[in-house]
Amino acid sequence: MIKEHDRIVLLKDLQSEGLLAGDVGTVVHIYDKGEAFEVEFMTLEGETVTVVTLPSSQVRAVGKRDIAHARKLAIS
Repeated sequence: MIKEHDRIVLLKDLQSEGLLAGDVGTVVHIYDKGEAFEVEFMTLEGETVTVVTLPSSQVRAVGKRDIAHARKLAIS
């Protein structure tokens, strides 16, 4: 179960936001008992890239075997 402040993994590219599947964000709000989540995506230096509301089908919880990967943001 995903809770507020949990990290999540994006499952679908959001090109309009400059996000790619696999990007990691933090849940800042939960809607309708987990039907959707408001998620903040940040750079590794702590700058907010975007905050988006996503249905539960577009995110998953971070798993024990996941590893972080850095990439440059395509849009500014």
